[in-house]
Amino acid sequence: MPTDVLADIHAFLGSRTPDAWIDAALKNLDLLLLDHKNCEYKAASNAINLIAKYQESEALVMAMARLAREELAHHEQVMKILKKRGIALRPLTPSRYAMGLRRLCRRTEPGMMIDILLISAFIEARSCERFGAVAPHLDGDLGKFYFGLLKSEARHYQGYIKLASLYGDAQDIAERIALIRPVEQALIADPDPDFRFHSGVPA
Repeated sequence: MPTDVLADIHAFLGSRTPDAWIDAALKNLDLLLLDHKNCEYKAASNAINLIAKYQESEALVMAMARLAREELAHHEQVMKILKKRGIALRPLTPSRYAMGLRRLCRRTEPGMMIDILLISAFIEARSCERFGAVAPHLDGDLGKFYFGLLKSEARHYQGYIKLASLYGDAQDIAERIALIRPVEQALIADPDPDFRFHSGVPA
């Protein structure tokens, strides 16, 4: 168990996945995997969108190109798991999680870039934390796969923080993290009518 990785994640997020979500995940593995697939695709799309939006920012463009490739590789891996388990592909409505965080994003630069990077860091960190929360309860192959994603997802969240630090002001970043954190915590702790990878406590 990569406890050192998870310790950093838990410190950054300041809260852990509720047991009720873990129980729901084990009862809805098809939804867990289908939405996980969607999350990997959305993470790749986010990276590509950042490349398009900030083409003059070389460090960001190079980092996002690497991340997009890795996220698409994870998407393909989840697709293979779905096929192996006989889970049919079907559309899912998005969770309220990412939208709830993106409402905090400032609308002018340079604040917008910093907020997108920090919100992306929270999403990646929570993904990593959820892999760690549910993996010990899964069957061998799936549990091993989720444990294997921990390190890469941790690198992603750390990479977003480093980029924010490269392009932003330290005090502003600290203030924005302090603003985002309680909103993120509420989104994964409050009652939620739909089970998704980043959903709250089942209502």
